[in-house]
Amino acid sequence: MAISTSPIPHGPVTATLNFSHPPAAGITAFNYVETPPPNSPQRNVETNPQPVPIEDIRGRESEFTLDKDAFQLIRDVPASSEKSFADDASIAAHYYPEVEALLLSHIPGATRVYIFDHTIRRASPSSPRKAVLSAHIDQTAASTLQRVHRHLPSSASTLLQRRYRIVNVWRSLNPGPVEAQPLAFASSASLEDKDVIPVEHRYPSGYVGQTAAIAHNPAQRWYYCSGMTGDERLLLECFDSEGVREGSGVKGGRVPHSAFEDPRTRPDAEGRESIEVRCLVFGP
Repeated sequence: MAISTSPIPHGPVTATLNFSHPPAAGITAFNYVETPPPNSPQRNVETNPQPVPIEDIRGRESEFTLDKDAFQLIRDVPASSEKSFADDASIAAHYYPEVEALLLSHIPGATRVYIFDHTIRRASPSSPRKAVLSAHIDQTAASTLQRVHRHLPSSASTLLQRRYRIVNVWRSLNPGPVEAQPLAFASSASLEDKDVIPVEHRYPSGYVGQTAAIAHNPAQRWYYCSGMTGDERLLLECFDSEGVREGSGVKGGRVPHSAFEDPRTRPDAEGRESIEVRCLVFGP
């Protein structure tokens, strides 16, 4: 039997994921995106760390789909025309069209994509955005509706009569395979409504969106993909209108996810860097 000499951790692992305790009855959970007001905490959701078995999907990527799990891995994506991922305007001009084309070609029936923002996460201590080490979902049913009306007000009523969803497109920006702080994601089919904690996401501008923290439930099935590379894209579905329609066959349409500290990672491993692009997807 061949023995792997790769430093990239692979295979199943048990690691700590940071879940959340639901707030007391009558208390609204909140999180300030940047500096909170005076005398206010950054967030009022209590963390609940738990050891969790996490399976590696490497080698069986095709088993997982958006309709069943709310995540899907796409491999062998051509090199991007965006090279540095350092300038927001350049990313919008060069990378956004590639993301739009990717979603239209890999989501059956999709007819329109609207990209509303992106986040770059760097490992540098000075980076304003780093890997998020807590289980969460970026959007909820309420905030998805809010996003459609905010970004596409003139056509929102028509678009909302069809299937609509928010899909994040995640990719590594590391020059080699991801080793440190890989991304874990749970199958939507294993998520129960009681596991989802709505959290007000408060921006400096005054805009208030909604995300979701995740309560621990041993029935959740968590996965990761070892050694992700820059020619792979991970689709993470935050909300799917078909997921709340009885009899649709879509199993939830919402994927909890979190970076995690793999105990097998070398101390001097290169920090993980990534970009996620957030997209409204319509159709059929």
